[in-house]
Amino acid sequence: MNNDKDFLGKEPIGKLLLKLSLPTVAAQLINMLYNIVDRIYIGHIPGTGALALTGVGVCLPIIMTVSAFAALTSYGGAPLASIAMGKKDSSRAERILGTCSTFLVILALVLTAVLLIFDRPLLLAFGASENTINFAVQYMNIYAIGTIFVMATLGLNSFITAQGFAKTGMLSVLIGAVLNICLDPLFIFVFNMGVSGAALATILSQAVSTIWVVHFLSSKKSYLRIKKENLKLDPEILKPCLKLGSSGFIMQFSESIISVCFNSSLLRYGGDLAVGAMTILTSIMQFAMLPLQGVGQGAQPIISYNYGAGSRKRVEQTFKLLLKVSLIYSVTLWALVQLFPSVFASIFTSDAELISFTQQALRIYMASTGIFGAQMACQMTFTSIGDAKASVLCAVMRKFVLLLPLIFIVPMIWTSNQTFAVYLAEPIADICAVTFTVLLFRKRFRISMNKLEQANAASIKAA
Repeated sequence: MNNDKDFLGKEPIGKLLLKLSLPTVAAQLINMLYNIVDRIYIGHIPGTGALALTGVGVCLPIIMTVSAFAALTSYGGAPLASIAMGKKDSSRAERILGTCSTFLVILALVLTAVLLIFDRPLLLAFGASENTINFAVQYMNIYAIGTIFVMATLGLNSFITAQGFAKTGMLSVLIGAVLNICLDPLFIFVFNMGVSGAALATILSQAVSTIWVVHFLSSKKSYLRIKKENLKLDPEILKPCLKLGSSGFIMQFSESIISVCFNSSLLRYGGDLAVGAMTILTSIMQFAMLPLQGVGQGAQPIISYNYGAGSRKRVEQTFKLLLKVSLIYSVTLWALVQLFPSVFASIFTSDAELISFTQQALRIYMASTGIFGAQMACQMTFTSIGDAKASVLCAVMRKFVLLLPLIFIVPMIWTSNQTFAVYLAEPIADICAVTFTVLLFRKRFRISMNKLEQANAASIKAA
């Protein structure tokens, strides 16, 4: 662990990004295992695996919503805490941590109540059928009880990474994921609990991760600590956190809404088989999204700290390297999916009909994944420098302006195969969104860097 609080502004960019990104990418991949491993085990339950997998897939919009509310504080609070550290204002950084911690707990309690009260109506509205609703309710009722652990782990872990402690952040997730992998087969198959066992394994594992995260942020090892006097809702602190975090919230909450629209449209045109395939497609898409987010989160403390410290050169160098790494990853994944779709599909199910259908849908659904590295690099940089408006605009454009209407419009145009037309909406939206984001970034990033130069010049002149 580095004891130099200024190392984010001193060490070589390449070395820093590698040191911070590897653990954050690993943390994202490990975090993905919570739900992915559940789906893999559930999909292989003898006899009912395919329907059980579809039922749990219907729960995904709710799980994404929980993650979105965690992102509302972490995507805003963590970068602002890093910027404050860059300005040598540790007191404000700790106030940000305290306010966000309290807000997370309040949100978690409200969400838990809503999910427990409206479980069945929500799941039916989200695409469950009479064949899958019981599986969905079994999973969701237990998962809802552990909402506070899920949100605390996701929301507070970002404050560990924001300080440059990427390995510690990775360990926070690794502890819970390993426990989940061990408990899943025990509860699902040995205790014969089925989908309920998968949900129980998940929330117990997240509870252990939460204990680890809170302990670290309360210890002397952390630069920023959770202190009793800071655990209050300070509007002056909370408002900018929510403003900046709204882009991360929209990105993840929109995934929930989009998932509902996909499920309802696919249920109409293709039935339970198409919805089951969508569960697999969503899981595989996380292979694309989460590592890209991990690289972006590794770059975030570097960009935010140096932006706060007024170092234009280091901010620009970090972005260029982030863009290069993101594109290499997204192009590589795109190639693998297009060449070996059946391999990816068979990870989640042993049902031959579902594998055959999914591999065709997968090539369409992820047709434009190769260019998505540019989208993530630009959007994460917007968040890192505190440009809330641009970050929100990119998130809204991709999901609400483009993808949401296309899910319903494309099947009306391609009537020969309306089920696969629904999947085609994703690559069309991504191509348009990436083009928009890159053009916006070229303009807004230049303006932000020029303002940074002017602020530095004014500071030198004043001195």
